[in-house]
Formats: sequence, structure tokens, C-alpha cells
Amino acid sequence: MDNARILTGTLPPEVARLDKALAEASGLSRGRIQALIAEGRVQVAGALVTSASARTGANASYIIDVPPAAPAEAQPQDIPLDVVFEDEHLIVVNKPAGLVVHPAAGNRDGTLVNALLHHCAGQLSGIGGVARPGIVHRIDKDTSGLLVVAKTDSAHEGLATQFADHSIDRAYIAFAGGKPKPASGTVAGRIGRSDRNRKKMAVLPDGTTRGKHAVTHYSTTATYPHCSEIECRLETGRTHQVRVHCASIGHALLGDPLYGRAPAPLRPILNRLGFQRQALHAAELGFAHPATGERVVFRADLPRDMRELIDEIARFDR
Repeated sequence: MDNARILTGTLPPEVARLDKALAEASGLSRGRIQALIAEGRVQVAGALVTSASARTGANASYIIDVPPAAPAEAQPQDIPLDVVFEDEHLIVVNKPAGLVVHPAAGNRDGTLVNALLHHCAGQLSGIGGVARPGIVHRIDKDTSGLLVVAKTDSAHEGLATQFADHSIDRAYIAFAGGKPKPASGTVAGRIGRSDRNRKKMAVLPDGTTRGKHAVTHYSTTATYPHCSEIECRLETGRTHQVRVHCASIGHALLGDPLYGRAPAPLRPILNRLGFQRQALHAAELGFAHPATGERVVFRADLPRDMRELIDEIARFDR
């Protein structure tokens, strides 16, 4: 295993995209540079880099903090899976809250990938690399719900194309503080890493070139004391998208540790139930089957912890 190291130097005199210039100067791949920028490990001219696509300054100095390498290949582990659908091309699973999708720093095993390697006997697409076999998309560790995983490279490519052209149907059920006004609407704007807290994402100011375009269509499906049930349909799939967009309109998800606190009257209920994750569930997933072309739609009921939470809130003394 390689040791951590600090790379320093000077960028080329030609102005270029930052990730390209850093790759040329440091010898690291552009993909590795992009990942290190996302982790807040790159400085140029004494400032933390937040965008891989920014333009460089000529002959600017850089510092890259390269963490220790970790074993890349995930190992099979006998972890129970809730399989919603499976054939020779793909598998759809209902991920429980608390399960990390793939190995990474701090979670080297015990992940969904480890479980899939055991369940599928290693028959997963190799496009994502040895650390992320079969993984086409992700949901947060503490979000529950549906994920599709590719068993073959052709299935992976077909699904990835649909995610890229936004033809995948994705609906999330969220419980958010307050009552949105209007009850239905669309939240759009670029989402990127927050300047104030590198662990958070944020809706970026209009006119910025940072981040990625994100669109969420929401509708209020039920109201309860001090909160609402909201269905969110995604056009795009950005990191923390539903959580960030709901918080940006003043209705952070109940239990969300990053983007806002629950309304004060509901906090004793969350504490009593030990509900310490964002109240978010990937409830519906639809796509064209990459082998047959048939349109398929899968649904997953709310998990027990979210049902218990809303049952308690529904009994709240108004």
C-alpha cells in the first residue's frame, strides 16, 4: 500500500482546464485529479480548488494532497439483500438505510458491492472498475430504496446512456419540515460543493459555471403536524440533490444531519425513535431494459423506520 504524499510544482505556462493542466504537471490521471478536487485535496496559487473545469493561471503553483492508496478490489461478503428483480443482465435491489453502496475511505467492506459480489458470484459489469463492479448509480448511505446494478458490460452501457440522457424515471418519497408553498413546483439550479462546508453541497448562485445543472419536480402528497410528505421526481441525479433542493426552498428533510434541523415540536419524536438519518426513500425506478427494450418500473414500500416516524407524527397533539 502506497504512503500518503504531497505533490507540489508549477502549472504549465499555457492556460487550460485545471484538471488537464494538473494531470500534465503531476503525472496523475485527470480522473484522479477530479476525485482529489472533489475531496478538497488540491490547492492552486494558495487557494482551494473547487472546480475541475476552471481555467488555470499561467505558471501557478499547486499543492496536491494524495492520500494513501487502499486495496482496490472489493471482496464478496454474505450480506443479506432485498432483491426486487433479477435476470442475467441486471439486478434491482431495495437498499436499506445505513448500507454504503461501494467501498471507499472509511468503508472498505460491508458495502452493497461486497454483498452483490457474493450474491452474483462475481458476475457483475467491469466498467465501474474493481472497486465499483456493476455500479451505474448511487444513493446516499442513509437513504433507503431502489438501485439497479448491471451484471454485464452491455447492460451497464445501456443503463448509463439512459441516466445520461435523463430517460430514467426516479421518484423519491421525503418527509420535510413545514408545508411547501406552492404545494407543487420545480426546483432548478446548479448544485456544487459548498464554499462554507466541504461536506455539503449547495445550490450555487445564478451565472456560476461551477457545479452541475440539477432539476427536481416536487409535489406535496400529504400533510401532517409541522411536516409534509413530498414526492420528488428527478430529471438529473446530482449528489444530495433532493436534500439540497428541499433545504433550498426552506423545507429540509426530517432527520437530515447536514442540511437542517426538524421543526422544534417534532424533535422529541425523532429523538425518542432514534431517527438519525434523512427521511428519504427511493421509491420508484423505471427504465428501458437494456437487453429487451421493454419499459420496466419497480417500486419499494416505505421502510419501517419511516413508517414508524410518520405514524408518530400523525398522532401528534395539534
